[in-house]
Amino acid sequence: MYIALPDPVNVTGSPTPYSIMTSTFSALDYAIFIGYAILILGVGLWVSRDKKGHQKNAEDYFLASKSLPWWAVGASLIAANISAEQFIGMSGSGFKIGLAIASYEWMAALTLIIVGKYFLPIFIEKGLYTIPEFVEKRYSTNLKTILAVFWISLYVFVNLASVLYLGSLALETIMGVPMVYGVMGLGLFAAAYSLYGGLSAVSWTDVIQVVFLVMGGLVTTYLALDAVSGGAGMWAGFNAIYDAAPNKFAMILDEDHPEYMNLPGIGVLVGGMWVANIYYWGFNQYIIQRTLAAKSLKESQRGILFAAGLKLILPLIVVIPGIAAYVMTQDAAVMAGLGEAALNKPPTGANPDFAYPWLLQFLPTGLKGLAFAALAAAIVSSLASMLNSTSTIFTMDIYKPYINPGADDRATVRMGRISATVALVVACIMAPLLGGIDQAFQFIQEYTGVVSPGILAVFILGLFWKKTTNRGAITGALVSIPIAMYFKVAPKGWSDSALFVELPFLDQMGLTTLLTMLVIALVSRSEGKGADDAKGIELSRGTFATEPLYNIGAFAVLTVLAVLYAFFWG
Repeated sequence: MYIALPDPVNVTGSPTPYSIMTSTFSALDYAIFIGYAILILGVGLWVSRDKKGHQKNAEDYFLASKSLPWWAVGASLIAANISAEQFIGMSGSGFKIGLAIASYEWMAALTLIIVGKYFLPIFIEKGLYTIPEFVEKRYSTNLKTILAVFWISLYVFVNLASVLYLGSLALETIMGVPMVYGVMGLGLFAAAYSLYGGLSAVSWTDVIQVVFLVMGGLVTTYLALDAVSGGAGMWAGFNAIYDAAPNKFAMILDEDHPEYMNLPGIGVLVGGMWVANIYYWGFNQYIIQRTLAAKSLKESQRGILFAAGLKLILPLIVVIPGIAAYVMTQDAAVMAGLGEAALNKPPTGANPDFAYPWLLQFLPTGLKGLAFAALAAAIVSSLASMLNSTSTIFTMDIYKPYINPGADDRATVRMGRISATVALVVACIMAPLLGGIDQAFQFIQEYTGVVSPGILAVFILGLFWKKTTNRGAITGALVSIPIAMYFKVAPKGWSDSALFVELPFLDQMGLTTLLTMLVIALVSRSEGKGADDAKGIELSRGTFATEPLYNIGAFAVLTVLAVLYAFFWG
């Protein structure tokens, strides 16, 4: 039985949810966090140094000299992916929705396996620096330039700005750091080593970032579950929240669930989430770039497999704490047992994104610093990755072809640093503007979802259908926007018309992708008269062959996923 506690009245000067840790951060916590920062900067600058007698060239700066081993590739993939959006946002979704939000992580594990087997062999064989470069090799320079400009805009105005905003919001919530200072601090921290060292500095520090990220996240989860169980341990706490809120552990939501439009039941497994995941993991520069920097295709695929394994455990770090916070704030007995900490219970109806910061107050001295370092690691590693990839696309796809075709390695690396600096300054200016404009931020995310189906269709058919033509690809990319908007926006007064249907956003993405592929196929057929395009990719039986270790690991990931979905189906 659950009794909702009344909203706490702050008459004793107790901290508000916006600064719940400021007064409880000890000297040891500060020391741990400062030590983490010094370690990251030291390692980043050390691996960035120029070797004696060797001038850093484009391959060194943008592809880490193609020297990354599999474990560095896998760790860097996860570090680039996990940010405040997961720690803060996904924990908040766990608080509000439950385990169903974990599909974004678990489906990503399966997507990574597919990317490793079917996309990487083609990308690495072509010696790519950037994803737009593939567009040029397969279609045309014009289409490459269009997409390069799109991706640079997306990274600066959406990805970088939103990570800076969410990261500084986390600092403001946890430490009381003003938004502007948080944005500047995070930006300078990421720039301190990534601008000088390039992908090498980013990737090698990511290995350390992932250790902090996983350790800090697991500690927070353990202590949250231990608190729920009254000190009986993690497993007892998990059983307690499962028994207390079984509705929070349904992976496949029914149509009458209030969040069905965001996670549309079985459509999560067979619908538009595939579009979001394949676009993100397969054709996103700041993700795929670290796989292109591996020592070999085999090392790259092993790194992908390692990242897929880490994806399986991430919901334990970013979703389960949100569910634990939900149970704790609903159960009067649990709250009473927490003593003074209960005074800082988030107000009833508060933003679910307070769930993770609120939990951090239960960590003992020293572990607060570790958990905060984990959150900072997630934010800074994503920023550094996005900065490096933004500069890579601008330098290799805009600067060298159009501005300075004869640029040598020194000029190329210098422009990489300059463009990353400019991108960071613009993003820092944009980030605070997102504050308090929730609908605008949501609109930006949905805008990305409107565009991604068309781009995915262009890439999938370009990779696997030799008859796809340049005109077909451009037509499909352009037509995909009105198709997506048809599903998304009905003209005023037409919302009840039979001409328009109301569908979950993920289903809209899936249908938009299929219809765009149909348009591309029809235009390509009419233009090419059924003949293979001159730039079509030749695929052989051995193109997608993978080593036994990869096959065994992929089977293990699939087995674990099947068990998880079978157990938590609904």
